Amino acid sequence: MEVFRILDHLRPTATGIDDLPAWFLRLAAPIFAAPLAELFNQSLAEGVVPRQWKTAVITPIPKVSKPVNPSDFRPISVTAILSRALERFIVRQYIYPAFHHQPPGLDFTDQFAFRPSGSTTAALVALFHTVRTMLSTNQFVHVYCFDFSKAFDTVRHYTLMDKMAQMQLPDNVYNWIKDFFDDHYHCTKYSGEVSTVAEVKASVIQGSGLGPASFTVTAADLHPVRAENRIFKFADDTYLAVPASNTCSREEEIIHIQQWAKNNNLKLNTSKSKEMIFCARGVRGKSAHLPPTCMDIERVSTYTMLGVIVNDRLTATDHVNHLLSSAARLLYALRILRSHGTPTQSLYDIFRATVIAKLTYCSPAWAGSCSAAERSRINSFLTRCKRFGFCDNNLQAIEVLFSEADDAFFQRIINNNLHVLQTFLPESPEVQYHFRPRSHDKLLIPKTADLSERDFIIRLLYKDCY
Repeated sequence: MEVFRILDHLRPTATGIDDLPAWFLRLAAPIFAAPLAELFNQSLAEGVVPRQWKTAVITPIPKVSKPVNPSDFRPISVTAILSRALERFIVRQYIYPAFHHQPPGLDFTDQFAFRPSGSTTAALVALFHTVRTMLSTNQFVHVYCFDFSKAFDTVRHYTLMDKMAQMQLPDNVYNWIKDFFDDHYHCTKYSGEVSTVAEVKASVIQGSGLGPASFTVTAADLHPVRAENRIFKFADDTYLAVPASNTCSREEEIIHIQQWAKNNNLKLNTSKSKEMIFCARGVRGKSAHLPPTCMDIERVSTYTMLGVIVNDRLTATDHVNHLLSSAARLLYALRILRSHGTPTQSLYDIFRATVIAKLTYCSPAWAGSCSAAERSRINSFLTRCKRFGFCDNNLQAIEVLFSEADDAFFQRIINNNLHVLQTFLPESPEVQYHFRPRSHDKLLIPKTADLSERDFIIRLLYKDCY
């Protein structure tokens, strides 16, 4: 039944080297479930991966509108659909539970990608909350945004398996994963032509079901040198937060990350890495004596973090400007769809799936920094969309949409004891008397000038408490 459910819920996806399409496997799930279950069980029991499943097809995806050089393409390796189904089962059943039993030297709490409850919203909420907490006792905070060159494509298999061996995995599962990476092959498919097959000596096969979780294991032993500094990871996007009191440790931390990258066959690209300095509210606007840049890493005032434009003032101005500009461009597509006869209700659905989804993307992390004027601009845009007939006249104001997104995200945290953000919510001590009912039982974090209602965790902890 487990295999039947896997096949029955297959989504349209690219086929692998066997050319078995997802629609065919889903349609014939009642017939294929039993023999495939036997095949999967035998493969897991013996720790052996069928040869055909160990060959990936690389499809070059253009990174720019007019690619010229090979570097203008992003190579996506895709394994067979049946292989991906078994890989995802192994990840859910064995690797994800092992994340909660961390062996010495490996830490998964600072990784927000490729794990249950992890998301870009959780990563940004954790980063902004940490920065604001540091600003409560420091004049400024350095945040380094590191870029690794082709991180997924250069991971050494033996260093990955050394870390896998430390995790609480059954022996047969470990042997299956090792056999999956050993003697792995790939070929390139482009413009209808298929290249010859070549052996893969490195890489975690980004388009496989096992690859993303494997990269999480690869990055699990990257820690800050000093406990006062913090590292946040979302796949290969790595952010280092250093408070002013630890400014002298910046070079030490960067050298440590470079050495870690070298040991794992990765390369830290300092030319693409950036630094931002966030100043405390009492220091902003004054001639603060900021330290010089470190190791030739460029210092910037704005940077796009996981799809959200962040400035060094921790305001949402730049992000709102970008949102309104890109959302306005989407209206042209909606106008074309309407001119081609798209039904009104379908147009409303498309508007919610595109424009509203863009406006509320990661909103718990940045909506608290929106000024009244910026919220008014977004509401004016929505009013114009109603007037043009692109959305329902009953669409709520942006404040309501932000509040609903906040509440939904906070409920997911409260109702999941294993959520990645649970460590940011201090538990309340047990008392012998009863408080009046409220939406959570967490301890309230004291507010400061920087750690205020603009922060998601503070905003939701204090909501409905008074």
